[in-house]
Amino acid sequence: MCVYIYIYVDEPTKPHKASFAFRFYKFKNTCFAPKTWFTMSLSNGADAISKQQKPQLPNPFDLTDSEILEKVYVTHLHDDDKCDVDVLFDVVSSVVLKTRLTESKAYQTVFQPEFRTMKLISCQMITTPRGERYVHQATMCILHHLRNYSWDAKALVTLAAFALEYGNLLHLSDAATPDNLLTNSLKQLNQIQTRKDPATILVALVTKVLHDIQEWTRLSSFGYDILDVPSLSDALHEVPVVVYWIISSLIAATGNLVGVSDYVLSHFVGRLSSAASRFQDHLKLSREQKGYADEYYKRKKAFSNPKDIVELLRLLIQHNGSKVQIYDGSIKTTTDIEVFDQKYVLLFISSLDKIEDEISLLNSLYDRLQENPSEIIKNYKKEDFKILWIPIVTFWDDKQRLKFNALKDTIKWYAVEFFTELPGTDLIKEKFNYRGKPIIPVLTPLADTLNEDAMDLIFQWGIDAFPFRKSDGIDLTLKWKWFWDATKKANLGIQQVTGDRYIFIYGGSDKKWIQDFAVAVEKTKGHAAILNTDTIIDHYELGKDDPRVVPRFWIEIERKRLKKHKDVVDCEIQKIVRTLLCLKQDQQGWAILTKGSNVRVLGHGEPMRQTLVEFDAWKDKVFQKEGFDVAFDEYYKIKLNEVYDRQQCAVVKNNADVLVTITCPNPTCGRVMDVTSVNYKCCHRDAPNSGNI
Repeated sequence: MCVYIYIYVDEPTKPHKASFAFRFYKFKNTCFAPKTWFTMSLSNGADAISKQQKPQLPNPFDLTDSEILEKVYVTHLHDDDKCDVDVLFDVVSSVVLKTRLTESKAYQTVFQPEFRTMKLISCQMITTPRGERYVHQATMCILHHLRNYSWDAKALVTLAAFALEYGNLLHLSDAATPDNLLTNSLKQLNQIQTRKDPATILVALVTKVLHDIQEWTRLSSFGYDILDVPSLSDALHEVPVVVYWIISSLIAATGNLVGVSDYVLSHFVGRLSSAASRFQDHLKLSREQKGYADEYYKRKKAFSNPKDIVELLRLLIQHNGSKVQIYDGSIKTTTDIEVFDQKYVLLFISSLDKIEDEISLLNSLYDRLQENPSEIIKNYKKEDFKILWIPIVTFWDDKQRLKFNALKDTIKWYAVEFFTELPGTDLIKEKFNYRGKPIIPVLTPLADTLNEDAMDLIFQWGIDAFPFRKSDGIDLTLKWKWFWDATKKANLGIQQVTGDRYIFIYGGSDKKWIQDFAVAVEKTKGHAAILNTDTIIDHYELGKDDPRVVPRFWIEIERKRLKKHKDVVDCEIQKIVRTLLCLKQDQQGWAILTKGSNVRVLGHGEPMRQTLVEFDAWKDKVFQKEGFDVAFDEYYKIKLNEVYDRQQCAVVKNNADVLVTITCPNPTCGRVMDVTSVNYKCCHRDAPNSGNI
């Protein structure tokens, strides 16, 4: 609140020789502005009075913007007082800029704040004594008076108060009415002929900055999350300083206008321009961030219900009006996004760092999908599955482009080729929970999610996990859980492992073969091609430490065969059990290769040994395929066909339901006999439609 003080002298006839004029005095929380000059008669001499404490007012040009912000911000309370900003801004602009007022507002004569508020501020500005320190003091008084107005309203009301005097000068200067006695008298009274417009540049700047503050106010009112449009909050730190310099500049301009001062307005314009420039930088960023936020929410809304996989991919990778190139690694050229129409998509999402293993895995998976592509597994056709790489790069520079191109040349599938940040990056992080670690969500042709992340599933099971649903991983785990349970019950001492670790479990009656197989495993395990990777290979000979575990193990296997089974997984287990019991009959030996929880190969002894012995012939395939196990299995099948010219396991149905291989009893022959009659029975023994063939 501004309070005027009148002090009268008791002795009116003649002032003492020592008389002093005080213009301002300030008490805590109270600002006194001058209303008039006053004198005080003192009998004790001028020196004593001259030593009275005077207010120490700061020069605003000696203050940093941080100091100004601290002083100004404490004057602001709440935006409770009403101000018709749009109407007042148009009216004031039409005065100070001499623009035409819009017709819709030309006849609006009642608005807030009232004339009284603006007139009081105008008087405050006119009566401010000369000196930058007093400009600062008057500015703080006005801010205190307008403490309940919004920041844009504070500046606008002050500009309106300035326009009361400034508009009068402009009007009378432009009025050409020689016969109008009132106008001529007002010109003469206001001494228009000797006065000039000192504030043209300042007024234009103030109006422009005020318009920007109003835009910031509107943007702030939309309720954007500070994380989406952080520059709106950053701009708030500049707004009080800008408003301070607007008011200070208008007070100085008013002093020049009425002739009580001769401020160099360019100094005020400089400080205002500096603060306004920082504010406008934040405002520019706010516009951009708002655009991104609007685009994000628009995409998010559409992303919640896309019509198909192609529309979903467009929302993730395609800017409005732009066309993203899809690189086809199989033919080393670009194609259109429509290639994914009606397809299942394995969406490989990653950065460019340390993804060579993932690329190798997906290249191998791509090859397996191309093998008999029309094959239908679990009601899914292999050729309907595509792999698309979406690289997530925050900032693309030449180094990142070169790195992407080098990786791109190694892939056999599709990749997004777009060297700016993707518009759907935030959606990818939110929808697929991408946090920098490579992931592979699996999407359906209708853009539904088949699996949020199939990466671990593919690493562990490879193509066996097709079509890569979570349930497929569960089925595969259950498919082999019984085997690991059997090893525990038989006290084999083997712990079920996870990750990229391989174990050979082997046994048989041929001691030489067992010894040769162990040597072959150790040699492969120590090979440079294995040591240069993270591949871990262990081996375990059944019964080496305790011969009693051999019968216990096979008893557990036989028990599984004798149990009744009803579902598809149990039927798969029965096939495995029959294969194991068949391998048991191999005269040389048998071997099992496991990877984590997955049993990858059930093999005859000699082909398994030869596969290891000839590791140099297929070592490069370890890097080309999904891993050691896939490359091993592929070469093992070749050796199996070389060693045996016919199937070694005969499945015979008799009263005992025993699986055997039968050799010719003729001592001069000894060959495995052909089976001429086989009985089959479905493993769904209790099913109503089961029967014998």
